[in-house]
Amino acid sequence: MRYGYSCTLTKTLLLSATALAVVVGAPTLAVAQEQASQLDEIIVTGTKRDSTIFEVPFSINAQTQEDIQRSGAVTLEDLSRNVAGLTIQNLGPGQSQVAVRGVSAGQVVRDQPGVKEQVGVYLDESVISLSLFTPDIDLFDLNRVETLRGPQGTLFGSGSVGGTIRYITNQPQLGVNEGVIEGNLNAVDLQDMGGYLKGAINMPVGETVAVRAVGYYTEYGGFIDALREGGGRDRNVNGGSRAGGRFAVLFQPNPNISITPRIVYQEIRADGFNRQEAFNLFANPNTTTRPPITLREREQYLLLDESFADDTMLADITATFGLGVVELTSVTTYIDRNIRLDRDASTLTGSVSVDLGFPESAVLLPSTLVDTTDLEQFTQELRLSSNDDGPFQWLLGAFYSKVDRLYNQRLPTPGYDAVTDAELGAGTSAAVANGFGPDSPYNARLPYDIEQFAFFGEGSVILDRWTLTAGGRFYDFSEERRFTSGGLFANGDDQSDETSSSGFTPRVLVSYEASDSVIVNAQVAQGFRLGGVNDPLNLPLCSPEDEAIFGSFQSYEDETLWNYEIGLKARSSRFTFNTAAFYTDINDLQTTLDAGSCSSRVVFNVPKAHTMGVEGELWAEVMEGLEIGVSGSWVNAEFDSTVVDGTGAVIGGIRKGNRLPSVPEFQISLNATYSYEVSEDADGYVSISFQHVGSRYTQASDQENNPRSFVSGLPFGGASGNDPTVVNLELPRYDLVNVSVGLQMDNGVDIIAYGNNIFDDDALLSFDRERGGRARLGFTVGQPRTVGVTVRKTF
Repeated sequence: MRYGYSCTLTKTLLLSATALAVVVGAPTLAVAQEQASQLDEIIVTGTKRDSTIFEVPFSINAQTQEDIQRSGAVTLEDLSRNVAGLTIQNLGPGQSQVAVRGVSAGQVVRDQPGVKEQVGVYLDESVISLSLFTPDIDLFDLNRVETLRGPQGTLFGSGSVGGTIRYITNQPQLGVNEGVIEGNLNAVDLQDMGGYLKGAINMPVGETVAVRAVGYYTEYGGFIDALREGGGRDRNVNGGSRAGGRFAVLFQPNPNISITPRIVYQEIRADGFNRQEAFNLFANPNTTTRPPITLREREQYLLLDESFADDTMLADITATFGLGVVELTSVTTYIDRNIRLDRDASTLTGSVSVDLGFPESAVLLPSTLVDTTDLEQFTQELRLSSNDDGPFQWLLGAFYSKVDRLYNQRLPTPGYDAVTDAELGAGTSAAVANGFGPDSPYNARLPYDIEQFAFFGEGSVILDRWTLTAGGRFYDFSEERRFTSGGLFANGDDQSDETSSSGFTPRVLVSYEASDSVIVNAQVAQGFRLGGVNDPLNLPLCSPEDEAIFGSFQSYEDETLWNYEIGLKARSSRFTFNTAAFYTDINDLQTTLDAGSCSSRVVFNVPKAHTMGVEGELWAEVMEGLEIGVSGSWVNAEFDSTVVDGTGAVIGGIRKGNRLPSVPEFQISLNATYSYEVSEDADGYVSISFQHVGSRYTQASDQENNPRSFVSGLPFGGASGNDPTVVNLELPRYDLVNVSVGLQMDNGVDIIAYGNNIFDDDALLSFDRERGGRARLGFTVGQPRTVGVTVRKTF
């Protein structure tokens, strides 16, 4: 039986890869029998050593500095639409979730600090991923962004269960004086203005030292309007800024020794969030004693201002020592990061106040939910690798990380204690405070101490046209935390939890060089994602039914998967073509869902799930001056298990055959660039791109009973609370068209005029619900039409 299944799977993968090759690349595959490619090769380091994309024996994409500049991309989300199999779920500034090949557990939100990431994110050699709050790195002065598809746990560890993203910066260069300065001015939605100023310089200091300094400041235009109490309107409340820089020094006393210390600092500020609301307890068309309000496109309702702040400092030292036929590499990294998110939670607090029977004046008390994260992370990696051209290549390494993370949550609501004591009895607020301050009905404090050791290795044997690679990683992980809560909405918890895990993840790759221009590869690899502990439910806010259903999910186990894939890479002087077909068998998928009315979220394990699909990328020079590119993926990602509660009802949409959340089945990007001579000292180009992203669901439960009627059940403002708000929770497909026109002059000046999302598609990126939808409903939305001009000077 097992053998039959394996044969069927192999046939499926082979047929899928063949089909994509026929559809996308067949017209040019014959050309691939030419001798060595004349293309400028892109050098990548996804295998921890320099190699071309063509030589890497698994599916990898690299967006170069030129790709980034011509596409006008300023965030990883922008880039993702040009990378097959890569999906970004935008949940607000600095709060994007990354998925590769459909391996996704759904939306992770601000109050789930223990959830681990599914895609590892690196800045050069330093890991920077942090679940929901992965830093939104500026793309200026990058050499490339690498996307390694499929589990990369052997070389990159936990958090790379779906894949790995690597920001590769330009490094200091000896003997080179160069620099670039770049300025931009843009208009968002033809209203709010934004722009940036960025610069980089590389300078040699003698013959053995070089420095590279980068600085940037960006002002983001807003596009969301906030309606206010009394009929006011604040326009473009979600604007913000990003400022930072990098300073790196290269010491290279001889060709065999290279030491590069570096400091990176970045701060992000946002004045609000890209949330478009469909229902608000305080602003809806059903109120009678309050003005009825219908919220429209790119509108929200606020009692208080919102904000986001993220200060990140990274210091690292990368050193390599050539020791004859071997090379030693050391990477030491320290990260200090502080995040603060202030969100208008007046509807959350007010909805509870309605349940408690508080007067309307208390329901309308302004209330802010303040989330803070203070992180210190130290990592050390040592690698010893072969340093010759022999038929056996190998790498051995050790990795250690220690993370101290403090997560705090407060709900400051001035005047709430007085109302609580008046309605529920004198001294009630003090009795439930559990040591926290006044006028905050919910408080939580969670210090984490996370430690991990790992040993890894990989070796390759080259036999004529065959290359066999095998490797593995042993890991040992421990997490300790303490959860303390207090306030009227909390349980008054004070508990400590520990979780630990260890294991071994292998990988085997086979590569066959059919010709100098065609390589076929296959891979079997295991990935892992560390487990953890859920926070206790906010029982005072829970209905008895929700407490019975969700109260038993305390801890969750490691998530593991096996990935099987085959791929083909072809190239000539006029084109490159890469494709892969894959099947991923997932065990104990960590899935997130709302705990009903509890204003809590829980993670639990789904026994079985899978993803399978085909991805491909084609670049071709179809005629002199005209280049085209196509990248796309089809992914089937589904649960293979059904999870039910004690009554037999399906929990959270975890039904066999339902889609995994947040990932489109189909995604494609088409782009074309025509270059031409303007004069003897200037060239021009016109570039147009079309990006299609298919429909998705934010959480697994959204595909059950959809479209869904949300009923708050909260009588307020003359509304009965029984009027339904009907929402289609299937995030619709969206299409973006971008156009740019550029002029490149021999004096080093480039001028680019561009328009992004020129048809002004209102892309719905994720669904946001407050207290299970009883208090507020909305969507995070993408940026509207933006036009701008960029001027760049290199010297």
